[in-house]
Amino acid sequence: MDSYLLEGYQVSPDTLIVEGWHKPGSLTRSSGAWIQAAGSAVMDVPDAADIRLLPHDQYIWFAVEEGKLTLQWQGHRLALSANDSCFLPAGSADMCLLPDTPVRILWMAFEGPLAPMVVRKMGALLHMPLRQTALPSQMYLARQIVQVMVRHTGTGNATYQLQHLMYGMLASHWGQPVAMDAMLSHEIAKVVDALRACQYKENYSLAEMAEISRMPMETFRKRFVSEVGMPPLSYVLHCKMERAKELLREQNCTVRQAGVEVGMQDPYHFSKQFKNIVGISPSAFIKQAANPDATIRKERKRRTRTGYEPIEPEPLEDELEDEDFDE
Repeated sequence: MDSYLLEGYQVSPDTLIVEGWHKPGSLTRSSGAWIQAAGSAVMDVPDAADIRLLPHDQYIWFAVEEGKLTLQWQGHRLALSANDSCFLPAGSADMCLLPDTPVRILWMAFEGPLAPMVVRKMGALLHMPLRQTALPSQMYLARQIVQVMVRHTGTGNATYQLQHLMYGMLASHWGQPVAMDAMLSHEIAKVVDALRACQYKENYSLAEMAEISRMPMETFRKRFVSEVGMPPLSYVLHCKMERAKELLREQNCTVRQAGVEVGMQDPYHFSKQFKNIVGISPSAFIKQAANPDATIRKERKRRTRTGYEPIEPEPLEDELEDEDFDE
């Protein structure tokens, strides 16, 4: 069987590529969004140079589980490493993968009239790939989705389980108490709920979070990592940036206002953290969200003896811009 995503590859355990597709039931279809297909692949660099991606009609969540690669999209390049993810826009845009090391990748295709809403709720832009960190719980759920999809491919036998896993990924993205295997313990859930209650505006220290959980600080830290999959302060920073993206895109906040709303009074510090997590500056994010046809950088040209010629596009990252610090 030809791969759903990788041009020229066959789905086979021998090639370490596994995929499955889902036949949603009527109740799943009425929900408006579901996972159409999912898969994973392991590839060595010599065998995987310039992996072309097939055109697709769905929005595809794409993640690197191990290794490093570069996603080339319409002449731009986006560097992705372990635990990085992005959404591949629907359509026939020219895309390919350039592995830098042996890589293990995961993907899933979202289908249905409400799929664009789900994609946006997971912090993505609909028209261009945007690097973002996948929470450990999301990577775990994605692996579960691939396993279920492959085991029940072409049927609707696991339609409710797949819906449960999909909304688990969405809930985890928004900081709701989703653990690596089931639900968070009462102690850790109290901390996560406290963070959500203030919409990540408060800057809780590790000691303050431990006090909420009523555990010694080191015990709390170890329990949090065990259940959530990442350190408490890293988790808080991830949630702050997701909240900031919503403020910038949905509520028309300025960069300074968004920073204040997530507890970062210094706009330079906020912009630096935002770019480190999201991959582009807040002002570039605003421009992209407001104008899907815009590019991250204007086309640059160099002067030659015969006139001007374009310079190769830059990666999909941007420098901190002056407007990041405007009132």
